[in-house]
Order: sequence, then C-alpha cells, then structure tokens
Amino acid sequence: MKNKAVPGDFVEIHLDKIIYEGTLLESPEDEKAIVLLKLGTGYNIGFNKKDICEIKLLERSEEEKEEIKIKVEKNKPNIAMIITGGTIASKFDSKKGGVSPLNSSEDLFKFYPEIFKIANVSRVEVPFMKFSNDMDFKDWQKLAKISEKLLNDSNIKGIIITHGTDTLHYTSAALSFFLGKVSKPVVLTYSQRSIDRASSDANLNLQCAALAAISNIAEVMLVGHASSNDNFCYAMPGTKVRKLHSSKRDAFKVINSKPFAKIYSDKIEILEKHNLRSKGKVKGDFNFEEKVGLIKFYPGQDPDILDYYIKKGYKGIVIEFLGLGQIAGKGARLSWLNKLKEVQKKGLVVCAAAQTIYGRLNPMVYSDGREFLKTGIIYLRDMLAETAYVKLGWVLGHPKWNVKEKMLENVSREFSDRLEK
Repeated sequence: MKNKAVPGDFVEIHLDKIIYEGTLLESPEDEKAIVLLKLGTGYNIGFNKKDICEIKLLERSEEEKEEIKIKVEKNKPNIAMIITGGTIASKFDSKKGGVSPLNSSEDLFKFYPEIFKIANVSRVEVPFMKFSNDMDFKDWQKLAKISEKLLNDSNIKGIIITHGTDTLHYTSAALSFFLGKVSKPVVLTYSQRSIDRASSDANLNLQCAALAAISNIAEVMLVGHASSNDNFCYAMPGTKVRKLHSSKRDAFKVINSKPFAKIYSDKIEILEKHNLRSKGKVKGDFNFEEKVGLIKFYPGQDPDILDYYIKKGYKGIVIEFLGLGQIAGKGARLSWLNKLKEVQKKGLVVCAAAQTIYGRLNPMVYSDGREFLKTGIIYLRDMLAETAYVKLGWVLGHPKWNVKEKMLENVSREFSDRLEK
C-alpha cells in the first residue's frame, strides 16, 4: 500500500473493488493497523491496512494560520470576554475526526468578526480551556473572581463568558450567587455546533451576547437561540434556566419564569423587569461547601443510600421529590421517613426540589408530603434542582448562616412568585 497522504488530507481509499472518498484521520495509538476515514456524510469508517490497495491523495489539508489584529475604535463601548472552552471555542479537527479546542482567542475572533461591529473586545481572559463536563465549583469560583475584577473596571461595559453547554446552567447559578447584585451585565453564551459548521449557532449567540453586554440589563444571564432558526435569542435568568435538549440550537429554556429580553442581531426587546446598570462596586462572595449532593428519587429506591453521604461527611443533600413533594412514605415497603429523620439528627441538611420540570412543590396537599415536612426537610418550592444544589453548597459555605432561612430567601431570582410556562 502506497501512502503519501497525512491526516487531514482529502483522499480516496481503494479496496479491491470499492473506492471510498473522505478526510483521512489519525489512527488511535493502540490501533495503528487501522486507517480511519471521515466520509462526506459525517460518519467515520475504519479499514484494515492489509485490505487497502492504495490511498490516493486528492487534496492537501491547509490549516488556517491567518492572524487577526484586534482593532479598538474609540466610538464603540468596551467589553471583556472570558473564554473557557466548550463547543463555542472549538472547531473540527481534520486529524482526529472530532472537535478540538481552539489554540487561542484570536482563533475565536477570526471566526466571529461580527462581534467587533458591536463593541471593542478590550480585555480577554482565558482562565482554562475545558469542556463543561470537566468543571466543578473551583472553576466557578475562578470565573466569579475574574468577573468581579472586570465588573469593577470602569472601562468595561459588560462581560461575555463563553462556555460549554452541558453544565452551563450550574455555572450561571453559581455566578448568580457568588456575584450577588451586579452593576453590569454578565452574559454567558454557548454553541451547540462547532464554529466551522454552516449550521453553527455560535455567530448569532455571540452577536446577541455582545448586545446584552452593552445593555442596561445588570443581571447574570444566559443568552442563546430562542428557536431552531437564526432569528433571535433570549436573555434568560441565570438561576431559572435549564438545558432541555442535547443538540438543538434552542437547548436552553427558562423554567417557571420569563426571559429578560428578546435579542436580535441589531436590537433588544425588553420582556421582563430586571436590575438596571449602576455605578456600584461588586463584592463577590465565593464560599462553597464541597460536601453537598444531588440525587433523584426513583420507585423502590433504598433509603440506606443516605448512609453513604453520612459516612463520607456530607453536609447537605438535595433530593428530587415526586409530584407535589412525595417519595416513598408510610405505605411503602422501603419507606424513607425514618431514615430522613435519622440523617437530619446526625446533621445532614436535606432539601426537596421538584423532579418535574415545571410547577412547584406543595407538601401540604397529600398526607405523605405533610409527614415529610414534619421531619425538617426544606421544601424549595419551584427552585430548579440544579440551582438548589449550587445554592445549598454556597449557603453551607457560611457556617454562621441560618440554613433554612437562607435557602428560602429569594437571593437571585431562584424563586418565582408567579409560575410561567
């Protein structure tokens, strides 16, 4: 087999009677006898080297090396950008057959020059480059501390944070609590599809995020596609948003509340009340108790699972309760009532969040709910389970606080007075 092609090249692979055409990929280290090819359909296919008659080079790969010079124009507002990784900061890697992180912030701006029509990106911070499934509370703290400094910089109009989608709603909730009442917009945005794909949602999301960052909406918010079309985005409260689809552009939806605004590529339409831009200084509060957990109750679940959390020294746990606020009660073979009383006496704080997406908990409707309420569980009404987990960690990071009072205080719009569909 003759082969002058290298990964990234466009080739033909000739077998005995069939020819395949596509992009040559790198073979895994432990499978060097395999040749990988990405077909035009987007699927990868593998061949044994011994079955290949010829790999014919059709076109060399040309990696883009063009540099971009960031221009600053005096008549435009200055914004800061914090780049953390995720799909929005990735592109297709022709050698690997999947998406890989960009090498620099300049690479990002090369793909999204439209953002400079709206504002000067005068500060760029890259604290880490991670897919969001690898992030945890230490990353949230790092982002919050950088954001605090940028918010208190008089030359910065607002902040954009680019982020992966998988745990974006956890980060937006964490920043909402860590930063408190912000004086300027803190805008988290994302993309579901990498920047080099024609169907990428990144361009509109970034343009809308830039408009949000120079607006008067002084909130921690998530900005992204409002529908599967490239027409407008929503600006969504950081504590009331959840990822509801694994791949659609409009993956994030506001739960039990409303978006702050509808944002087009050239204008903003306000939909809901929000805090206004101010000159006040932001003082962050970054305390967080790591030993908190989030579990989902399921039928037949053994309550002894809570012993694990006691053994491991956990301070608090959020349980996703069924319906209006029940789990296995007096009539169940494996009742949770006694175990919940026991672990709370041992110091474990137990909070109840709704397992349903929409609606709120009300333990007073059914007798089982009233029994669980008597044990001391903190029922969190319509607070999202992910937000509840983040808030519990933040609250327990302050040993002198009254946990129940603080968990039931509406700190950052995590509770809604009126539920919206």
